[in-house]
Amino acid sequence: MVTENKTLVVIFGGSGDLAHRKLYPALFQLYLKGSLNKHFAVIGTARRPWTHEFFREGVIENLSDGTLEQRQAFAEHFYYQSHDVQDSEHYVALKNVIDKLDDKYQIGGNRLFYMAMAPSLFGTIAEHLRSEHLLSHDGYNRLIIEKPFGHDYESALALNNAIVNTFDEDQVFRIDHYLGKEMVQNIPCIRFANPFLNAVWNRDYIDNIQITLAESLGVEERGGYYETSGALRDMVQNHIMQIVAMLAFPRPEKYDDRAINQAKSQVFASLPVYTPEQVQAKFVRGQYGEDASGKQAAYRNEDKIDANSTVETFVAGEIDLDMPQWQGVPFYVRTGKRLPAKKTRIDVVFKADQSELFTEQPASPVLTIEVEPDLGIELTLNGKEIGTSSLIKVDQLQYLLNEDQQKQVPDAYERLLLEAMLGKQGNFAQWEGMTGSWHFVDAIRKAWSQEKDIDFPNYQSGTMGPKAADELLSKTGRHWIYQG
Repeated sequence: MVTENKTLVVIFGGSGDLAHRKLYPALFQLYLKGSLNKHFAVIGTARRPWTHEFFREGVIENLSDGTLEQRQAFAEHFYYQSHDVQDSEHYVALKNVIDKLDDKYQIGGNRLFYMAMAPSLFGTIAEHLRSEHLLSHDGYNRLIIEKPFGHDYESALALNNAIVNTFDEDQVFRIDHYLGKEMVQNIPCIRFANPFLNAVWNRDYIDNIQITLAESLGVEERGGYYETSGALRDMVQNHIMQIVAMLAFPRPEKYDDRAINQAKSQVFASLPVYTPEQVQAKFVRGQYGEDASGKQAAYRNEDKIDANSTVETFVAGEIDLDMPQWQGVPFYVRTGKRLPAKKTRIDVVFKADQSELFTEQPASPVLTIEVEPDLGIELTLNGKEIGTSSLIKVDQLQYLLNEDQQKQVPDAYERLLLEAMLGKQGNFAQWEGMTGSWHFVDAIRKAWSQEKDIDFPNYQSGTMGPKAADELLSKTGRHWIYQG
């Protein structure tokens, strides 16, 4: 039986794309499944002078499931408040609406504040929530914030300090939607619930681990943001680092949020701070040019992009964790735009048998975790060819979710919103982890800033990135398992 969650959600930036495209459909799924029922309300805030009715129409337009009656009943719980986040008086008005809705829906003081706005405003909003007494004394007060969490360690620290002046660390939920994906959340089960994998999940048996986050699209309408970010900050510092932590954290004594976060913090603390020479040897950056047909524009010709931009749209690199169980095991990561297809996958490459037992060298067994668009697991093993020969061939065991099963998988935002309502911190980014990842990324960024005469663009749209990304592995006798 599904338990109803009593909660009042205030979304700062309620008129924005994120809210309409992700948050409202996710909340509707929780409504359809009964996690939200009678005792909830959602307040959307923005500068625009909308009415409740106009706001609700926009919410309904972005819902595709359920019946019209269900969509309308859901939208009746939505309210709009025109709001200037810099104006104290506007918080007084917002408090009045919150108090009335809390009473109307008998919510019990449970409040979830979602900042779907520019991070530069997070501190201002948090301060006003405290100074204008919008926090409840009866139920819970929780804050959800979206990336980017700063653009370097110093700005992230300032942002965090501004927030924790109002909210305690256990009240802050930093969303990284990759942590809400089905197969990313499946990683601990794959590792620890299968003794035969748990026993070999270490340097003695694993040769290397590869993480690929490929995107087929270019920057699209995000040119202005991307020029200040680049692939390193946009994808590596957060999504990729969180996946690395999920793959590498030591087995916790208990399977609960606190134990898992403590275990993951060990991974982030073990991240190296590379010297400029190490960055040059271990990291590659790229920027896409036109495709073969000339129909897809180069990054420098996209809207809102500097014609001489040196912002990277591709990153590949080697991460060497300073942990006993991972000494000598490189974590190869790569992400890029305008690659052949959208694909997120993890390839755990085990060591090949080095004995002279066989007349030919067996291949390295590989465990592949398909994150998106496919969801599932593949295991590549060595076997014998059929017949009288003793030659070795490669066999593949595969389990991928079918179409019906994929329909049952919750959207990442649906899952994470529910976990925030339940107060579960295990699948949210923690400040300790962000500290380590920012120090790691800042060292790379600083080294790149000292380089001159960047040869961009250096890969064609529709390919798997610059040749240097392949050479990063080939110089050690390895190769990327996923070829695109």
